[in-house]
Amino acid sequence: MAGDLFDAAAAERLNRRAPLAARLRPRTLDEIVGQDHLVGPGRPLRELIEADRLSSVILWGPPGTGKTTLARVVALTTSKVFEELSAVTAGVKDVRGVIERARDRLGTHGTGTILFLDEVHRFNKAQQDALLPAVEDGLIVLIGATTENPHFEVNPPLMSRSTLFRLHPLDEASLTDLIRRGLDAEQAGADDDAVRHLAARSGGDGRHGLTGTEVAVALAGRRGESAPGGRPGVNGMESVHVTLADAEAAADAKAVRYGRDGHYDVISAFIKSIRGSDADAGLYWLARMLDAGEDPRFIARRLVILASEDIGLADDAALLVADAAARAVEYVGLPEAQLNLAHAVVRLATAPKSNRVTVALGLAAADARTAGTGEVPMHLRDAHYQGAKSLGHGEGYRYPHDHPDGWVAQQHRPAEVADNVYYEPSDHGAEATLRRCRNEGLDGGA
Repeated sequence: MAGDLFDAAAAERLNRRAPLAARLRPRTLDEIVGQDHLVGPGRPLRELIEADRLSSVILWGPPGTGKTTLARVVALTTSKVFEELSAVTAGVKDVRGVIERARDRLGTHGTGTILFLDEVHRFNKAQQDALLPAVEDGLIVLIGATTENPHFEVNPPLMSRSTLFRLHPLDEASLTDLIRRGLDAEQAGADDDAVRHLAARSGGDGRHGLTGTEVAVALAGRRGESAPGGRPGVNGMESVHVTLADAEAAADAKAVRYGRDGHYDVISAFIKSIRGSDADAGLYWLARMLDAGEDPRFIARRLVILASEDIGLADDAALLVADAAARAVEYVGLPEAQLNLAHAVVRLATAPKSNRVTVALGLAAADARTAGTGEVPMHLRDAHYQGAKSLGHGEGYRYPHDHPDGWVAQQHRPAEVADNVYYEPSDHGAEATLRRCRNEGLDGGA
């Protein structure tokens, strides 16, 4: 009895000292924010969890979106035994141990086993293969969590036996809700602009948002400020109050200094300046946004879009430059990454411009939505499976590599749109060469 009391007291102290994100980890599906497409009322994953009929799944999403939280909620609701491994530290021996225990408890008590495998993409092929038989025959229900694309990182046999559920980055409304829950748990108040700043700087990561909230509350507490008209805190004392300055210090970034309209106006001016080949104007608006505290990832994303939308094949290296700048923002961070952004702005502004890829996609999309039945021509259909050739699939297909020029004329679209032209190269930059080749009939036809 004394040991139980000691353990309970130790657990209570540990819980009080745990990070805010750990203390606020949801214990029910209703407490999960930002993943309504999976766990909202009537949604598929919720139905499976509540019925305790979950089969093997892979949860894929960025950090801080609730993958581990979902697994822990399953652990609290299932009648099966829940075991947990981290692919960072576990090996084949650990996997075999889980399988052996699962087999024993199923044979002895008729109880199933759920294995939560965090960072499943870190398991090598041998480790994943060790899991496969137990997953295949249902001995183990696997919940794998990964931040990486499982189509590339998880063995195809394991993927084929699991249902993939994709978790999305938390939107601003969900992050705001989460941050306010954190403030309540810390018995703190906050200005609205402080909450907005913490949400905006969390990058869709709920754990990041709560960590920033915890730091902001600590900074406000050290300053000794009380909340004007705030809620009663511990022992009847008023809670601390988080200001925008606290949020900026916690997020190590200034808040945006213009309003929502200003945000859209400035980014519009930025894009139009680069589209207009005015490098100096592009740099000016870049500097304005960085000084205002705009998220550099947002700026980088806009440059990546512009590289294809406004430059395209006139200079296809523009996309590589924009993508490299976006990666540099993630890898280097501010303030140094502003040089990478400036590099990209000047490169994109001085590049030849063409919107022909954008126009071509729009024309193709219109045909794809409206033109006829869109039947795949017989000679293009898959002829690899048994019986396909008896249906005429692949008959008449001409393999380009069998011809001296590496190209042969044949129809590649449904008949009703076979003659429509979508992509017309401009006379700008590298597209001038493409246009010349098309006019001379050397590009293989449309």
